[in-house]
Amino acid sequence: MPIKKILVVDDSPTERFVLTDVLTRNGYQVVTAENGEDAIAKSRSELPDLILMDVVMPGMNGFQATRTISRDDATRTIPIIMCTSKSLETDKIWGMRQGAYDYLVKPVDHKELLARIEAIKDK
Repeated sequence: MPIKKILVVDDSPTERFVLTDVLTRNGYQVVTAENGEDAIAKSRSELPDLILMDVVMPGMNGFQATRTISRDDATRTIPIIMCTSKSLETDKIWGMRQGAYDYLVKPVDHKELLARIEAIKDK
């Protein structure tokens, strides 16, 4: 599955900027969202090939947004990688139960992130 367009969801402008920079320098088109509600709307309107989802955000958190996106007929095939500061094993298990494809703990290692994206492309 070719991955060209990635939706980056994070309430931190700095985190959005850094991830956007890394991804665009590696040839990806990037769309951003600042919260869970915006992520759901943009996942439907943009139909990205991949979503990078933060968890701790005001309003709807990343777990809730992931659950909604992964259960919506229009967006359920979009893989979601959780990128969060929540590092407990129970957080990872909960994220995967909500429909996440993968889980990375911040600070995200950029080489590791790109490797995970490549792994999805190869499936």
